[in-house]
Amino acid sequence: MAMANRIDNNSNNDGNNKFQFSIDRGGTFTDIHAILPDGTEVVRKLLSEDPDNYTDAPTEGIRRILEEFDTNEAEGRSYPRHSKVCTDSIASIRMGTTVATNALLERKGERMGLFITRGFRDLLKIGDQSRQDIFDLTCRSPGLLYEEVVEVDERVMLAEFFDEAVGNSGTGHSDSDASKYLERKQDHLGGPKAGYGPRLKGITGETIIDLQPPDLSIIKCQLQDLADRGIQSIAIVLAHSYTYNTHEELIGTLAKEMGCFTEVSMSSAVMPMVRLVNRGHTACAAAYLTPKITTYLESFRSGFDEGLDEHVMLTFMKSDGGLTPVNDFGGHQAILSGPAGGVIGYAKTAYRKISSSESESDTSPMPVIGFDMGGTSTDVSRYDGNLELVFETKTAGVSIQAPQLDINTVAAGGGSRLFLRSGMFYVGPESAGAHPGPVCYRKNGHLAVTDANLLLGRVLPKHFPSIFGPKEDETLDLQGTMDAFAALRETTEEGKSYSMEEIAYGFLKVANEAMCRPIRNLTQMKGYDITTHRLACFGGAGPQHACAIAKALGMSKVFVHRYGGILSAYGLSMADAVNEDQEPAADTYQYSDPSRSKEDPSATSREMRLSYLSDKAVDGLVQQGYQKEEIIVEKYINLRYQGTDTAVMIQEPTSSDGDDCHLPYANSFRAHYRREFGFELEGRDILIDDYRVRAIVPGKMLDQCKPVQSCGFPKPIDTTRAYFENGWEDVNVYDIEMIEPGHEIAGPCIIVQSISTIILEIGCSAIVTSDGDLDITIDSVSNAHDEAESNELEPNEVKEDPVQLSIFSHRFMGIAEQMGRTLQRTSISVNMKERLDFSCALFTSDGGLVANAPHIPVHLGAMQSAVTFQVEYWNSEGREGLKEGDVLVSNHPQLAGGSHLPDITVITPVFHQGKIIFFLASRGHHADIGGISPGSMPPHSKKLEDEGAMIVAFKLVRDGKFQEEGITEILQSPGKIPGNSGTRNLNDNLSDLRAQIAANTSGTRLLHELVEEYGLHTVEAYMHFIQHNAEVSVRGMLKDFARRNGPRVHAIDHMDDGTPIQLQIDIDENTGSASFDFTGTGPQVLGNHNAPPAVTYSAVIYSLRSLVGQDIPLNQGCLAPISFIIPKFCLLNPSDNAGVVGGNVLTSQRVVDVVLKAFKACAASQGCMNNLTFGDDKFGYYETIAGGAGAGPTWEGRSGVHTHCTNTRITDPEILEKRYPVLLREFSLREGSGGKGKHKGGDGVIRELEALRPLVMSVLSERRTLQPYGLEGGEPAQSGRNLLARKDGVLVNAGAKFSTKIESGERLRIESPGGGGYGKVSNSV
Repeated sequence: MAMANRIDNNSNNDGNNKFQFSIDRGGTFTDIHAILPDGTEVVRKLLSEDPDNYTDAPTEGIRRILEEFDTNEAEGRSYPRHSKVCTDSIASIRMGTTVATNALLERKGERMGLFITRGFRDLLKIGDQSRQDIFDLTCRSPGLLYEEVVEVDERVMLAEFFDEAVGNSGTGHSDSDASKYLERKQDHLGGPKAGYGPRLKGITGETIIDLQPPDLSIIKCQLQDLADRGIQSIAIVLAHSYTYNTHEELIGTLAKEMGCFTEVSMSSAVMPMVRLVNRGHTACAAAYLTPKITTYLESFRSGFDEGLDEHVMLTFMKSDGGLTPVNDFGGHQAILSGPAGGVIGYAKTAYRKISSSESESDTSPMPVIGFDMGGTSTDVSRYDGNLELVFETKTAGVSIQAPQLDINTVAAGGGSRLFLRSGMFYVGPESAGAHPGPVCYRKNGHLAVTDANLLLGRVLPKHFPSIFGPKEDETLDLQGTMDAFAALRETTEEGKSYSMEEIAYGFLKVANEAMCRPIRNLTQMKGYDITTHRLACFGGAGPQHACAIAKALGMSKVFVHRYGGILSAYGLSMADAVNEDQEPAADTYQYSDPSRSKEDPSATSREMRLSYLSDKAVDGLVQQGYQKEEIIVEKYINLRYQGTDTAVMIQEPTSSDGDDCHLPYANSFRAHYRREFGFELEGRDILIDDYRVRAIVPGKMLDQCKPVQSCGFPKPIDTTRAYFENGWEDVNVYDIEMIEPGHEIAGPCIIVQSISTIILEIGCSAIVTSDGDLDITIDSVSNAHDEAESNELEPNEVKEDPVQLSIFSHRFMGIAEQMGRTLQRTSISVNMKERLDFSCALFTSDGGLVANAPHIPVHLGAMQSAVTFQVEYWNSEGREGLKEGDVLVSNHPQLAGGSHLPDITVITPVFHQGKIIFFLASRGHHADIGGISPGSMPPHSKKLEDEGAMIVAFKLVRDGKFQEEGITEILQSPGKIPGNSGTRNLNDNLSDLRAQIAANTSGTRLLHELVEEYGLHTVEAYMHFIQHNAEVSVRGMLKDFARRNGPRVHAIDHMDDGTPIQLQIDIDENTGSASFDFTGTGPQVLGNHNAPPAVTYSAVIYSLRSLVGQDIPLNQGCLAPISFIIPKFCLLNPSDNAGVVGGNVLTSQRVVDVVLKAFKACAASQGCMNNLTFGDDKFGYYETIAGGAGAGPTWEGRSGVHTHCTNTRITDPEILEKRYPVLLREFSLREGSGGKGKHKGGDGVIRELEALRPLVMSVLSERRTLQPYGLEGGEPAQSGRNLLARKDGVLVNAGAKFSTKIESGERLRIESPGGGGYGKVSNSV
């Protein structure tokens, strides 16, 4: 498979008349782009694994090209197979590789151990405590990278809060003898005493206290023990090493001197950024993966003579899109090594003026969306002249804290499997893989997207390599594909009404919509207009789908490079050489005080540190052999507003970027923040978290495309029949090797390459550019508007179609997800922006739930009650009704369908031609809305008024105007009640309410676009169809359960105070209807764990969705088969003035446990959210804490995870100690707390905090008396405990619900419950 052509722009060969190789080693294929000594380009594609013919694909590809094209007989060189390759003719080798990525995905890295600060042995396993799929009862997660953990007896702490408290900085009580704090001491528990130790300056400039250095004699024995057990690599992750790395350096130096380990990865060296969890995962990734890269490189080197190291420039592509020398290529930098080359490829080829489509008057090229469709997944990214980087990502369950290109991946590719079930078409996420692959691969594979393209004539077997069958000499199996589709059609009710072609085309439409979703998210959620972008497609399957996707997105331009099938390798040939360095900081960039806003507090430090980093980065490139004068230096600082966790990396502005030359980064930061998040934060200092420098030697840049004159239509090589939107069409087939610049091609047609197939859809046309690429224009983006008008005229003619049902499912959920992203971006509170404690949803005009993005489970069904109440309230007699420009707000749990008062719901009616057609709602947890205690989560509230402001119905926006005065009065109203307070953080309340309005506004815009595209009656119809589909799925599950277990089941559980929650379920085996009867549940309590009915609805809808066991739309249809009996004034249906703040966070968990117990689904999980608040008159903090998950029939319960009705994240230990006056002494798993059984329940956690100044700490928890039950003979888990460690050494059991003042040096220890076991423990040994 070879192609060769001469570079039209006279390639500027800088390889000293030698060969230059760029290689992308993928999981299936290895792509090679070579520039020959005379400037000619050659490309090759080989199988990455072919042990019968070669040991290494990149080496073999280089050998073959040298053998074919190195024709200098005078030199006498030859390149025989199985001999070392002579490197005399090679100038450079650039490589991107998936070696690290595959090792991470398959968990085949080096055996490694983890050294971590004592108290945090399980920190990386717990992570941020959230689970990936909220409806997966197994809470499955990828395996850990490390085998062994060593807790290091060492500790440092930040000095600020402690020294303030003891008067060292002039605040708090005075202590004249400050020197006594400089000597280390032990506390009464035998550990290092907080605040006692030498004061030292960290890298950030912060003062740290070295409480306890590591004992290297002990460490040496521990290192040797690991080495003796076969551990060959270690990661060292110590608290606050981002600013004080001495302890890590001591251990790292010792480990290297011992010579026992192939890799020693220190987190402070791998990525010196704050956040212990992410930095720890990154260090583990480096330790786990770097040896694999090293092993591969040694194997690669062994295929060449000694000249490879002496005169060949060997570089590798990092995840950030820059090339780095082989000795500086770590595993954590290699995760996106392969895809990064593709981004560089389209950035340098598609982001430029293309003469056939852009006029000379255009000021800049069109921004580009990269669309890389492979076999198992599709990567999308964006480029507008700057590479978009992110600094925290998660891959295969591992958080990586390193610069990476912002690439979004969706599980839809050529190998994505096809399913017809429950009346809908599903594509993926399961993949057929390379083996067995799609049916047409002749390996007894699965129906996949590639099969659909083959059946529809969009892939032509005779123009596809004959590499299939037992002897690898047969072409694609069309007959096998046809047989498989025929079987699918005959064996499913959904398929019998459609032809095979209609089914296959339906799957393509669903696959295309799945790939449109991340593209919409990448653009619309960041404020970009998607229709102004060009779609650059590459990858083997991308060109088959690009035109259809562009049409669906309203894009008018598609670009297909002549090397689109190997664009990652081609991109490597043009990539920049990069060396960068970074250091953490803790400086103030700009004061918010107007009288000081012109000061430059970081000037001296900033200039010194950026200059130091610049010199260091430049020297690194000079040592690689580059000339200093060709190096460009980019300087960045990572800025954030005080009190937020969202930092933005800002490049040094040019003088034209803003008027404020005194503080040049400030305007750029504010402009970026405003565009990304929709607002600025007034009255807050701007802080510096990091300094970063990127030294660059620019790679090759292509000239603008030369104008071409049309030379008519090329001659087709064939004609064929292919299926398009109007059915079968007779179309031309063109060979890309036989078309010339200026040729015009009209769709529909097929263009074949040796490495891919390009489909020009109906209404698309292409012209061949001067470089031989295809510039495609979508002449008719869509005729959907005409169809919409037609549907408006005949609403009763809308018939349910399973393909459209699947597409609308994606669209509705996509709108809810984008609302959530808008809310996260525009909110400012920690609860919403960082902990993601919110939910967004779409509703029909009568308030029925259509789509609820999977945010917080306890919100799932509850919002419908809130919306339906508002519909009835405002439309009732005597009310003013609703009109355009109105936005509603409510939170009352008993009267207005709320969950608890801190959860405020903002509801926006969507109008069309003066009529309400839909509702949108966003519910978010506000950190404080008044009441008797800070945080509005009082442990001992007895009445609703104790818990904060109550809103039954209020127009937050009236006639388009935000009613700030009115909502402020409501939020401050609790202060009129003796012993109560109004909201303690009004500014955050108002800002977050505006963010909720913004989220609804974004949803309104997207719904209007959907109506314009499809017509109102079609959209309305599919809202009801999608609800019906969910209803059918739940009814099917209930009927199946009743057939296996009988029509009646019963379950009971008790709260810690003895109050029973009792449930009887009666199922009609014929209809799948069910009665959920909570008669027998105890009366409401004189406390706050009463739960309004909306909470029970949410718990039930979550349980049913989890029990269905497949991906179905989440909407009110899930509850349509259910009737509820909830006796008035019981725990689950309390009086209007009952306290309920604990019902939402405690009782909801127990309702889920009771439902799952009735269905015998799994053992009880921790049954609690372990709500912790602490603060004083200066601040308040709130978090919920993980526990153990219940085991099930086929799985062990997961440890240290949030279960069921919550999924909020927890604050990183370093961020917690940096922002609040506490020291986190321990956050680990509570070993043995999970119930025993055939399948063991998950363990709870231990979270121990020490106060650094007097604080009020409050806990609202359950399962402190009664244990989480086991099931089917499994044993119960241990109940939780809340313990106070007083200064005098007395340990006090504080009970499940308490609020108390603790002094400096005292500790709160929360031991959360485990999950119950499942099945009897086997007696066999």
